[in-house]
Amino acid sequence: MANVIIAIGSNYRQSAHVTWASQCLSLLLDNVWLSPMLWSHDIHQGGIMYLNRLAMGTTTLTPDRLNSVLKDIEAKTGRNGHHVTIDLDLMLYDRQRYHERDWPRAYIQRLLPFLPNAQLSIFDF
Repeated sequence: MANVIIAIGSNYRQSAHVTWASQCLSLLLDNVWLSPMLWSHDIHQGGIMYLNRLAMGTTTLTPDRLNSVLKDIEAKTGRNGHHVTIDLDLMLYDRQRYHERDWPRAYIQRLLPFLPNAQLSIFDF
């Protein structure tokens, strides 16, 4: 079983989409832990608000297969270039970090402490 962290974000019908994606991840992963939800401004267009959350869990899926499933979940919401109905990014797979440019972002850093303390030792900040 691999430990994973997935970043969840939405800028359109935010609460409904983040809640739905959280439910999908609760079915996809084992031992799921969900952070609280947190509002943030779009890094490119400051007026657009995103609702963010982190999900932590375990899986037997490979990183490639997990990413494929995450993109399938995104596609089910009708995501397009303007409306990010849901964005699911694999941030961590065991000790391998992904989306390196996202790790320092304020919403990630503010949500990480809400993940189980026993698991935080896997990070090198």
